[in-house]
Amino acid sequence: MAYPAKKLIDDPNDVATQFIEGLVETYPGLQYLDGFPSVKVVLRSDVTGATYDKVAVISGGGSGHEPAHAGFVGEGMLTAAVCGDVFASPPVDSILAGIRAVTGPKGCLLIVKNYTGDRLNFGLAAEQAKSEGYKVEMVIVGDDCALPPPRGIAGRRGLAGTVFVHKIAGAAAAAGLSLSDVFAEAKNACEIVGTMGVALSVCTLPGQFPSDRLGPCKMELGLGIHGEPGAAVVDLHPVDYVVSHVLEQILSAETHYVPITRGSRVVLMVNGLGATPLMELMIATGKAVAKLQLEHGLAVDRVYTGSFMTSLDMAGFSISIMKADQAILQRLDAPTKAPYWPVGVDGNRPPTKIPVPVPALQSKKSEEHLENVVQKN
Repeated sequence: MAYPAKKLIDDPNDVATQFIEGLVETYPGLQYLDGFPSVKVVLRSDVTGATYDKVAVISGGGSGHEPAHAGFVGEGMLTAAVCGDVFASPPVDSILAGIRAVTGPKGCLLIVKNYTGDRLNFGLAAEQAKSEGYKVEMVIVGDDCALPPPRGIAGRRGLAGTVFVHKIAGAAAAAGLSLSDVFAEAKNACEIVGTMGVALSVCTLPGQFPSDRLGPCKMELGLGIHGEPGAAVVDLHPVDYVVSHVLEQILSAETHYVPITRGSRVVLMVNGLGATPLMELMIATGKAVAKLQLEHGLAVDRVYTGSFMTSLDMAGFSISIMKADQAILQRLDAPTKAPYWPVGVDGNRPPTKIPVPVPALQSKKSEEHLENVVQKN
């Protein structure tokens, strides 16, 4: 007899709201709009729309991808995040409420992942906001590199590379740029990032039964962040092989998903999908950096490892690669108070391996011993 998956929840239909309540209690820089039940908007507690003197950067989508999107709200990143129910696009009224709450005279930028519901609802909210006098621009992130370009009804899906777009646009807005300039930087970021995911298990929605789509010795390549089928179900392989396959897919010269060629500078994100231990993510990161440098001839300027855009309790990871230059690095290194953007990653990377230090006295004794051996022989 099958049973629903074990979850630490009360009501499966109220998990998004209860997540937000815990989030804003944890971080004093965040608050949420208190309105009718469908409004699930997390915003910066220091921003009031009527008086905000910078471009507001707003993103969002279905819940279940925590810490995305609400965990990236903070000075230097998102101004607000609009949350839908689990794997469901937020309604138009909720998005519009978010726009009204944080958008000042300089306008707002909407960052939207390429899914039909998100594009439709954010697009409708943008049009209504414009009719009310707000300045609004929107960028669509489609960083998926799993499926060949002709496949998929909506085109390339929005995945973890979206978090890079959040950071770059948020830093540009914090620097005081105009809406057109923030939009341009965000659009450029969308065009230079690629992502592919690999899963060992399919996620289980709150209150639902676990899926048996993947057997005990199978893995899925290129599935979506909502558990949508990917490019292929294959036998389980060692992480070295998996990382090689993913990197080759993202950097393929045939599909040309990203404008990255040998000699380019890049930044790397290894993103856990919700149930992958940090140990395994770090193993994948070590493999990925070495392969990017030695096999693909790329300079890896920044490395981000952790859980940024998850799929509930899915086991697996995604890899995102973005082409880098000094301007991109400056935006990624810019300070932010968003609680889930990783600290300690900014700055140039020193050599990762150094010799074990030997005490001076011990080193001198070793040299004298070697000289004695040479003299005796």
